[in-house]
Amino acid sequence: MRVAVIGCTHAGTAAINNILNLYPHAQIDVFEKNDNVSFLSCGIALYVGGVVEDANSLFYASVEQFEQRGVNMHMNHEVVSCDVNEKQLQARDMKTGKMKDYQYDKLIITSGSWPITPPIPGADLENILLCKNFAHAKEIIRSSENVQNVVVVGAGYIGVELVEAFEENGKNVTLIDSEERILNRYLDESFSSPVETSFKERGVELALGQTVSKFEGTGTVQKVITDKGEYNADLVVMCVGFRPNTGLFEGQIDMLGNGAIIVDEYMRTSVEDVYAAGDCCAVPNNATQQPSYIPLATNAVRMGTLVAHNLMNPVLKHPGTQGTSGLKIYNHNIASTGLTESAATMAGLSVASASIEDNYRPEFMPENAVIQLKLVYEIETHRIVGAQVISDADFTQSINTLSVGIANGMTIEELALTDFFFQPHFNKPVNFLNQVALKAMAQESEKVKDEEQVSA
Repeated sequence: MRVAVIGCTHAGTAAINNILNLYPHAQIDVFEKNDNVSFLSCGIALYVGGVVEDANSLFYASVEQFEQRGVNMHMNHEVVSCDVNEKQLQARDMKTGKMKDYQYDKLIITSGSWPITPPIPGADLENILLCKNFAHAKEIIRSSENVQNVVVVGAGYIGVELVEAFEENGKNVTLIDSEERILNRYLDESFSSPVETSFKERGVELALGQTVSKFEGTGTVQKVITDKGEYNADLVVMCVGFRPNTGLFEGQIDMLGNGAIIVDEYMRTSVEDVYAAGDCCAVPNNATQQPSYIPLATNAVRMGTLVAHNLMNPVLKHPGTQGTSGLKIYNHNIASTGLTESAATMAGLSVASASIEDNYRPEFMPENAVIQLKLVYEIETHRIVGAQVISDADFTQSINTLSVGIANGMTIEELALTDFFFQPHFNKPVNFLNQVALKAMAQESEKVKDEEQVSA
């Protein structure tokens, strides 16, 4: 069996490792434009901030390891064409320019995503950088050594992590985003506003609700101009977002409007013997019960693993995802799963929410911390569709618990009565997860009473 794998970051690495274990006699050809595999881009901010001293530690697999196991690793090779019906692709050696055709029996598309780069005048100036791969990480470190004014464009996870890293390195930092608040896609306002406050207290300039119109400079960037102001910049890092890297298969394979490849629960595309996994494709979202584009390393690893198991026969279904993620910025430990209240409304769900803000353990304990927890649930079914937590103490693992709940269709009533332990060192007699669900139940009971009074 000849297997061709296009791309080798998280999904590709997981697929190859599992194929080697399941089908040791398979002939595997891997095509990767970079000279490395398995780079953990989520560690770039940690590298910039000096938490991670050696960027080489941000890899968990190597080209040499795969080659030793018999994998044909075509590094610095770009796949320039692929005929999924003829089962043939053509790749170009990026060093020599030489082209070569390859046949395959099974094709695995793990081509990932690429940063969105809006057509902004002046974007070709030096020191305007992207933040995605190992080369970007090294370039950001090199370019930031002798600069003072740093502008980060994009207030998602990567953007805010870079802002923290640059600020702690003594840079003057400006964060620009077209939304009115940071982390808009992941958190509701009461959870993002404490992070904004921390940034402001540390001198970070938040230029929110602004769109970049152009970059100015002589050779190297010097200013970022928005529709509302201008900001000095010796270095700009673009973190606007990502889009699926799937142009090679446009018109050949079914995709969402944004180019994300549509796969079934066994990671099969619309073409026989063609599979896809990771940031290049959509994933079933248990909260919306629809395919969604959620480019996360965790999703990619699961999907890559599933491809290998289903390569010969459909034996292992994708359980769906909740888009669960976590973030630590300064003293804030944050995590979320499923949908925010605003995202749920945009998805067409009729939802309500319940929130608590309380000491996490009994008041008689000498040390304590406040936990803020929010639950989003569907009004008609009481099905939990999202949750968020923030605290100076680390309660992020509670979101993993709620992720399991969403995956299994848990209701607020079921969560309210779930068995959680009590011990004063860790929590209160009514666990905070029970507590927020009980509050949701009480809200719904009040609604019923009000409706009964109106009808009477």
